Amino acid sequence: MARQATQQGDRLAATAARYETVGAAMNALIPAKTPDARVAQITKLAVMAVGGQGGGVLTAWIETLARAQGYEVQATSVAGVAQRTGATIYYIEMTPQTDHQPIFALAPSAGDVDILIAAEMMEVGRAVLRGFVTPDRTTLIGSTHRALAVSEKTVPGDGIANADEVRAAAEIAAQRLILADMEGLAVAQGSVISASLFGALAASEALPFSRDAFEDSIRQSGKGVDASLRAFAEGFKAAHAGVEPVKEISDASAKIVGPQTLVEDWEKLIVRVEALPSSVQSMALAGLQKVVDFQDCAYGSTYLERLDGIIALDAAENDWLLSITAAKYVANAMAYDDIIRVADIKTRQPRFDRIRTEMGAKPDQVMQLTEYFHPRAEEIAGLLPAGLGARIEGQPKTMDRLDRWFGKGRRLRTDSLPAFAMLHVLGGLKSYRLKTRRHAVEVAHLDAWLSRSIDPLATDYALSVELLRCRRLIKGYSDTHARSQTKFDSVMNGAALLKGRPDAAEWVARLRHAALQDPEGKALSGALETVRSFVDPQTH
Repeated sequence: MARQATQQGDRLAATAARYETVGAAMNALIPAKTPDARVAQITKLAVMAVGGQGGGVLTAWIETLARAQGYEVQATSVAGVAQRTGATIYYIEMTPQTDHQPIFALAPSAGDVDILIAAEMMEVGRAVLRGFVTPDRTTLIGSTHRALAVSEKTVPGDGIANADEVRAAAEIAAQRLILADMEGLAVAQGSVISASLFGALAASEALPFSRDAFEDSIRQSGKGVDASLRAFAEGFKAAHAGVEPVKEISDASAKIVGPQTLVEDWEKLIVRVEALPSSVQSMALAGLQKVVDFQDCAYGSTYLERLDGIIALDAAENDWLLSITAAKYVANAMAYDDIIRVADIKTRQPRFDRIRTEMGAKPDQVMQLTEYFHPRAEEIAGLLPAGLGARIEGQPKTMDRLDRWFGKGRRLRTDSLPAFAMLHVLGGLKSYRLKTRRHAVEVAHLDAWLSRSIDPLATDYALSVELLRCRRLIKGYSDTHARSQTKFDSVMNGAALLKGRPDAAEWVARLRHAALQDPEGKALSGALETVRSFVDPQTH
């Protein structure tokens, strides 16, 4: 066998040598080619934009500009998938007019793009990953704002991509980098991002055209000229700054206004927060604001009483990690999403203002807004007084009837008075909320969760912290809440199997992360199987 393998290797080597000899002879017969200088004169520009950002308009402006300056131009586009799973790539090649007809490519190639314009921060990242941005030639112009992709929104946990990592990669990959909130600059001028990006392109001087020539291209379009020129000027100005610095998030608290008695109640709660350990105060204040907004100051006092009980079990030697974690997740547990909460949020003025801004509605325009509700029988029973709701939940026929009545969903036009009034009344039932079946269920669940979390504290501090963090799994309303509750129960039950192990905290953290990876819970199921395999090997 060894001799046969050696002989086969010798034959392959001989064959390769013959091909090499023939190849060398053929190369000698073909005259060497020098790079065509005309190819180097072709400027290659790619625009990556998602729907509604005016990528087509920007491409048209660039094409108009180049033709007006005596250039041959070709523009193509490859459409992305809808709903932000992919951007449309607009590709432009241009070269000065000559007696010869240029041959242009139809799509960008990795390592062969002079100018890359990305209309969103993750499109900057896509451009870098696809190799369109190279340090030897590419000017990269991008917007730092975010328009979340479907893949980011569907993750049960925090699926938002890290913009800081994209920024760092872009700084390395590009020959020249221009980053700013081009979307914000354009919106402030009543325009769209394509205009501010066009201004940044002009300021970059990556194209050999004057600013006036750029502006003339906008004027020739004849649509929204004044607003587009204003946004162009802002983009031009921002480009000279190069890379916009990361904005610091202000932690200044909003000023509290209202009846004097309520303001005094709030100030008393603030005094109690200031008496807590200093490292706990920031998170406790955020939690207090959340629960008071959810209910009232008396409810905020209950929150602080629960937190005081946790702090009494904690110590400075652990950096108060247990207390900080409890301050966050106890507040989340107390501010659950019920029908009253959902109705309250949907009828708040800031929400209407935000939607009008996102839709670009002008002050003299009427905005029609449809709200979608799909309450289950559990939500309806949960809105009833605690005793009555519990009895109804114990009657399957009655629950089925509630599902038939309400389970088909509702579409409410909150720009109309009847629908808005109904939701406004529902949202105003805060004083009644604490008497409902839903509140009784939530309080019982909160108490059981805290008890299970604190139980191992004496022997495993880290495990108690991780069990408190599991509350992160519960979120949402209706079916979303039911699914998240199921995941929470699965993780907590898995944690019970791990009790007493030195790596219990680590494994609970893994289970929680697995639960946040996919909506279906496939990752969690696999992680639980792993836990069962080493906790009770006889079952596997």
